[in-house]
Amino acid sequence: MTEYRIEKDSMGEVRVPAQAYYGAQTQRAVENFPISGWTLPPPLIHALGLVKLACATANRDLGKLTGSGKNRLTEAQVQALLTACREVAEGKFDDQFPVDVFQTGSGTSSNMNANEVIANRANEILGGRRGEYRPVHPNDHVNLGQSSNDVIPTASRLALLRATPRLVEALRLLGEALCRKAQEFGNLTKTGRTHLQDAVPIRLGDEFSGYASAMRRAAERVAEARRALTELNLGATALGTGINAFPGYRAQVAAELSAITGFELRPAHNTFEITQSHADFAHLSGAIRNAALEVIRIANDIRLLGSGPRAGLGEIVLPPVQPGSSIMPGKVNPSIAEMVNMVAFQVVGYDHAVSLGVQAGQLDLNVMTPLIVYNLLWANDILANALTVFRTRCIEGIQANERRLSELAHGSIALATILTPQIGYLRAAEIAKKAWETGKTVREVVVEEGILSEAEAAEILDPVRMALPQDPDANRC
Repeated sequence: MTEYRIEKDSMGEVRVPAQAYYGAQTQRAVENFPISGWTLPPPLIHALGLVKLACATANRDLGKLTGSGKNRLTEAQVQALLTACREVAEGKFDDQFPVDVFQTGSGTSSNMNANEVIANRANEILGGRRGEYRPVHPNDHVNLGQSSNDVIPTASRLALLRATPRLVEALRLLGEALCRKAQEFGNLTKTGRTHLQDAVPIRLGDEFSGYASAMRRAAERVAEARRALTELNLGATALGTGINAFPGYRAQVAAELSAITGFELRPAHNTFEITQSHADFAHLSGAIRNAALEVIRIANDIRLLGSGPRAGLGEIVLPPVQPGSSIMPGKVNPSIAEMVNMVAFQVVGYDHAVSLGVQAGQLDLNVMTPLIVYNLLWANDILANALTVFRTRCIEGIQANERRLSELAHGSIALATILTPQIGYLRAAEIAKKAWETGKTVREVVVEEGILSEAEAAEILDPVRMALPQDPDANRC
């Protein structure tokens, strides 16, 4: 049976589980928002601990925590406060953050959750009991010079700065794996396709170099977008005015957080704009969404190129990872590419939720931060995980079906394209049509028609020669 303690806040008495490090305001939020069971992701909890640590350190150095006066702490009490902040940042109290993601706007409940956990832990270190909030108080000390309106967005930015390098690296490594395949397949000629119809020849390696380049550029876009998150509204407090903060506090707390995290963080150029607007989150979300769109395109190409093995394109062979059917023996599906698409579709959905949250900012505050950061962190994590699996369990094991590549390349009626400078477009179209209707190759038709000799046809209608890029240096992955 759960035991409880009675706490009081500005609204009256609240029953709180006796062993909980959180307090009355957190418990009210738990009761008010039984929505999804989705709580704050650990990276955001840890970032909250780091933000509280930087704020407490700055307040101590500015002389706002210690010294004479009401509510001042001793140096030992400040040290206990700092220790509690570090422990939250290290993940020691993740289970003490039970508030649902779908909660009061701007994340006030989660900010108070952090304040209560840190205060109770600090007082415990000092020999006190949970729920008494003496000498360290959640509002007067842990939240000193802060508002939920600057703490939650700052913690969100920090959590994403720490999380997104995984995605950038996953995109980069996938690009490198695709580039290695481009080099491996460099001299293998195949039929190109536009509108899903036969087109002029292309090298399989050049197709893969395009995929590799797309992943490299996607990584660059995500890396560029995350840099905007280094601008903080910490110290802007409720609306951007900095009410209840102190002269020099914004610069001091940004410097402290930079020293703690290793990121080059800076106070916002305009505190009102950054409090009102979450466009930086939309920018990052868009970059992640665009990466997902590129991944969808590439995964679908991989599925098409590997379709078959006899009734499809069959130009590449995907590594088998599991049986593909519960009813058809021997069937092997492109399971990894299918999974990647599912993940990428979900990421696009997350971006839509982020977009709606970003545009929902009204007047002096955007209150949708919990929704925005939750979706961004999940989009980042599942896409990074999927790309790692895509690379290691699919891309790296792809083999070229050289016989099939050659067969399709030499049989393509699009080879007639090379004849247009000599015989004109209409005559070349007639050759292509006859090849299609008779089932013959373009090469066979032009020899029969007396347009080219055997030797000329062999040289001019060579798909390997036709597939060579005009500017090879411009197509490196």
